[in-house]
Amino acid sequence: MALFRRHRAAGTSSDRARFREDMAHLEQFAQTRRGVEAYIEPRTTVTETTVMLVAHDGEWTRRRVPDPYTARQLGSRLRIPVYDVHLVGYPQRMREYNERRKRGAGSSLGGEALDQG
Repeated sequence: MALFRRHRAAGTSSDRARFREDMAHLEQFAQTRRGVEAYIEPRTTVTETTVMLVAHDGEWTRRRVPDPYTARQLGSRLRIPVYDVHLVGYPQRMREYNERRKRGAGSSLGGEALDQG
């Protein structure tokens, strides 16, 4: 018996509003950074289809999209390349960006700086 289960109808106005917010975020990211590329991450049993935008320096953002077609439309509208992450993988610059952030967070939390010399 599911007393506390919530049922949401697909395509509710809050879903549409969230979609518009997500698209606005992705557009703003792409327009305010250089060398942005899109990577489509397919739907899994745990997550919806997502698109990840990666800038020239590795900075990235990710948002849900309804399907890969929508991600490709976004890339076309923004005039950025779109890749399937299963075919090309994630760019090295993104991994390097994550590593730099991890090191930076460690030093700001009182850890020893790695790049002293």
